[in-house]
Amino acid sequence: MATTDINTADTARDVQTIDGVVDVIASTAPEIRTGLPGRRVAAEDENPSGETQMAADVFADDLLCERIGALEGVGEYASEERPESVDVGTGRLSVAVDPLDGSSNLKPNNTMGTIFAVYESPLPAHGRDLVAAGYVLYGPVMTMVVARNGTVDEYVIHDDASHELVREDVTLPDEGSVYGFGGRVPDWTDDFEAFAREVEQDASRKLRYGGSMIGDVNQILTYGGIFAYPTLESAPEGKLRVQFEGYPIGYVIETAGGATSDGAKSLLDVDKDDLHARTPMYVGNTDLVAKLEAALD
Repeated sequence: MATTDINTADTARDVQTIDGVVDVIASTAPEIRTGLPGRRVAAEDENPSGETQMAADVFADDLLCERIGALEGVGEYASEERPESVDVGTGRLSVAVDPLDGSSNLKPNNTMGTIFAVYESPLPAHGRDLVAAGYVLYGPVMTMVVARNGTVDEYVIHDDASHELVREDVTLPDEGSVYGFGGRVPDWTDDFEAFAREVEQDASRKLRYGGSMIGDVNQILTYGGIFAYPTLESAPEGKLRVQFEGYPIGYVIETAGGATSDGAKSLLDVDKDDLHARTPMYVGNTDLVAKLEAALD
């Protein structure tokens, strides 16, 4: 289980702020989704990681920065789309957001999401400074998963911006049935490829990989199994960003009774001091993540 939850927050205001962030994410999601059709084109700039921004990335980031920044208890806002965090107030909580995870899937109309993390520390923060995290999935049904106060809950977000609790205390199924591995196979390390081939040999598991990290992680939360975006020969530090993807997804999965790793330790224990630092990511059932770590040792 993740070791930090809202019970460790110093004041009732922090709890209210966390609830406020969740409400802002939920109420903004329909507007982000409605704005996608006219923003399936590249913007003029690259994000701090050198990737081409989509117009939808910038649109979602601007909305979330304005609305989260207006919350009294938030002091800093940061996103994948901005080179540095923004001082938005005097509150002690910091919010880091991937406004539109998987925006490259706009062109083929594949799954995307919004990821958020609330830290009780200035940015860049550490995984153990998290007090809440979650994501919105823009699938056939718009859903939101939130980890806070030691539990994970799932909501349906309606078009009128209201959200309805549909599953309480979500946990990974004991017997994981799906797997998905990112990166080009020729770029995998030998140890990881051997592990992947072993997983593939288990007839009880099915390949489920859509090329949208948040969609693939949601498959693991729903069906159990393992997802990885591994160390690559061309990218020893991995591809996914610690602050915006690694920590919040690690917090959700571990709070839901699963395990996470960068190949050697929990994602929540990764120690990087760059706002846009990257990490390999392995998440899923505890037995599979343990086997993964043993294979990479």
